[in-house]
Amino acid sequence: MATDVRQDVPLSPEKWRVDFPILDQQIHRQRPLVFLDNAASTQRPNQVIDAMSGAYRQTYANVHRGNHWLSEQSTLQFEAARSAVARFLGSENPREVVFTSGTTAALNLVARAWGEEQLRPGDEILLTEMEHHSNIVPWQQVAARTGAVVRFVPIDAEGRIRPEAVQERLSERTRVFAFAAISNVLATVNPVADFCKLARTRNILTVVDAAQHVPHEPIDVRQWGADLIAFSGHKLLGPTGIGVLYGRFELLDSWPPFLGGGSMIDRVTWDGFTPGEVPARFEAGTPPIVEAIGLHAALDYLGVVGLPAIQQHERRLVEHAIFRLEQEVDGFRLLGPREDRAGIVSFVIDRVHPQDLAIKLDLQGVAIRAGHHCAMPLHEKLGLSASCRASFYLYNTLGEVDYFVDAVGAAVAKLR
Repeated sequence: MATDVRQDVPLSPEKWRVDFPILDQQIHRQRPLVFLDNAASTQRPNQVIDAMSGAYRQTYANVHRGNHWLSEQSTLQFEAARSAVARFLGSENPREVVFTSGTTAALNLVARAWGEEQLRPGDEILLTEMEHHSNIVPWQQVAARTGAVVRFVPIDAEGRIRPEAVQERLSERTRVFAFAAISNVLATVNPVADFCKLARTRNILTVVDAAQHVPHEPIDVRQWGADLIAFSGHKLLGPTGIGVLYGRFELLDSWPPFLGGGSMIDRVTWDGFTPGEVPARFEAGTPPIVEAIGLHAALDYLGVVGLPAIQQHERRLVEHAIFRLEQEVDGFRLLGPREDRAGIVSFVIDRVHPQDLAIKLDLQGVAIRAGHHCAMPLHEKLGLSASCRASFYLYNTLGEVDYFVDAVGAAVAKLR
């Protein structure tokens, strides 16, 4: 366990980098590794690696159904992880936490378990133009099955979603409003509580994709007022293969199960079955046991570092990166708002293809992302086929930002 720090002291990334063995290496002819692809997936500290290794070495067994010591220990750890997630979100009821394989699975669960039961021809599903494919495709699929219609709230010239634009598109036909708390491309931070309040006055279900929010900024589900929230473990120092669907208990308790099989039942007969209670009803089969234990360790780690400190640190890195890129790289164009943005810098550079730039940076040891970032409609809206994205986290340093900007400048000079 990392040692506690004061939250009013600026975060020192060097203090935490020692916990991340993957960052302590050189690649491509002894170039230092500069990992700036955190919006896609973060790295794992030793505390998470050790927690998962310890579970496999000492206590692993399947959960809930075993009558032996290993199963009891594994079940206790698994359910402790659920309680830790509930506390992290500000929920007083661990049964409001459903473990899934990730944000994508959580959003699909909502679209299938709720959408296929509740939506009718002509009903409207409201999304925004900045959504990740994971919050578009499941709704398009359920719309095709039910006859519902998918509509989008437009972004403005700064890449923001204005509350008045949401208000204009909420209609008497709108049944659900699903939106990202933070754009994975534009770094736009949406006013989640305001959006949820607008929808709640019309009795419209709210679904928040918090994959880019939860690792970086504090969250309190009671303040947000959202019905459902989805996020992934691998974006907040945890393992892949685990995510969370938070939902108000009375809402989840009214839904039928989505997947059938073991664990999600109370009773099965030749003629049918009775579903189990929430959350087991939505966790068919063997769950991500060790992954949940790893997620618990990641949440403990973030609790020590402090999300407010991480948020402030990322803002310093972003402001420094944007300032230097705008000053030193001719043809640089920032995507998204200039101010009040999350720890992501997406951009394009005139006469330089994003893929070419990403390859050149990789040869210098700098890992960024190039492409559409699973947001093709948004890129079409912006008139782009692809963009570059540098994304930061608690272990990134100002020195790495400078190295990245210098590498961009050198690569652009060669590519032109």
